[in-house]
Amino acid sequence: MTFLDWLAACVLFLQLPIPIYWSVLHPLVDFWRKRPGASYIVALLVSWPPVCACVVVFRRELFSPEQPPVWRIVAGLALIVFEIWLFGRLTRDLGAARLVGKTEMIGGGSIARNGIYARLRHPRYLGSFLAMLGACLLAASAAMWMLTVVWTALMLLAILLEERELNRRFGADYEAYARQVPRFVPARKTAPR
Repeated sequence: MTFLDWLAACVLFLQLPIPIYWSVLHPLVDFWRKRPGASYIVALLVSWPPVCACVVVFRRELFSPEQPPVWRIVAGLALIVFEIWLFGRLTRDLGAARLVGKTEMIGGGSIARNGIYARLRHPRYLGSFLAMLGACLLAASAAMWMLTVVWTALMLLAILLEERELNRRFGADYEAYARQVPRFVPARKTAPR
């Protein structure tokens, strides 16, 4: 494996388990709130080890022996670097505990409306998607693109489950936020008339 393959594999190890992790937590959030310690352990065990094992087992299919063209390398690296920057910014804005679901597990918190969350409802998921696209550009394989399509569908399911939970927790306040702030593509702020 080349350096680019290793970088793409790192993206997979970090990003692929995310929709599985959240799909374990969100549908049963009331159950997990009574067992917050167990929730993280179960969600991590159900998501990361199986995904990592699959990446190792299917590495030959996921990573092409061909070197991608320079433009794909540059674009792939740019997307991954942007995701790293975005994750750092979100960690600073929200805190790491909130990004891994501590707020969901205690049932408290508030709707994030500052920083990037004033313009996007799901910047973390958008960053994950961009990193996956970057990994696809670096890995140069059809299998990686197919995996990313499946991952995207699972991520959209996790987002719907999260939004349902947020709507349940915050009610009309979240509905108003969802009407004002788009999921993934930043809205252009218009000046008041």
